[in-house]
Amino acid sequence: MARILVVDDEIGIRELLSEILYDEGHTVALAENAAQARDYRLRQRPDLVLLDIWMPDIDGVSLLKEWSSQGLLNMPVIMMSGHATVDTAVEATRIGAVDFLEKPITLQKLLKTVAAGLAHPVIPASMRSRTERPVMPDPVFTQQPTLHSSAAPSPVAPAPAPDDSHLGAISLNQPLREARDEFERIYFEYHLLHENHSMTRVSERTGLERTHLYRKLKQLGIDTSRKKSSGG
Repeated sequence: MARILVVDDEIGIRELLSEILYDEGHTVALAENAAQARDYRLRQRPDLVLLDIWMPDIDGVSLLKEWSSQGLLNMPVIMMSGHATVDTAVEATRIGAVDFLEKPITLQKLLKTVAAGLAHPVIPASMRSRTERPVMPDPVFTQQPTLHSSAAPSPVAPAPAPDDSHLGAISLNQPLREARDEFERIYFEYHLLHENHSMTRVSERTGLERTHLYRKLKQLGIDTSRKKSSGG
């Protein structure tokens, strides 16, 4: 999976995004300001950056300009803001941002935008003048970046269905409480298996808040750790 840098001065936003992205299998690094983000970028190149626009020391657009001028903007950057103007959106796109996330950020928007950002080709600033000028997206907060490839996407083979034959059937010749616990165990194991142990997705599928979900799984004695495939 990807190595993602989250830059935001709000600890609640950092923790929320980190938790969701970690559940999706990504490696997450956190920076609470532009200075920390700058230091991280000088040490290594992330696969994607989620960058807040309004920060107390240096704003996200200024950091974006800095990376671009130094030739360090060779990874997709998604800007985040709850109150950015259209002019700010256009400027960030012109500098090299691939998309925007408008706060408050929903789970679906985050996962969709991150997936699109990771698939987005990044052209360094030094090469943009030699290539065909990209089509600028409409100056609105869109969750789907404009891709400039004319090639049709390659068909993707469906993933093999997980082996859930071990889940078995519930015996009805037992007290109601035991039968209910057995059903719940099968139910949650099924969703953990089919969602690759992503607690975020299991929470969505089952309609349980994450804290309640963790408590329920612990009560049922279900292992919540992510399973690794034997081929990896």
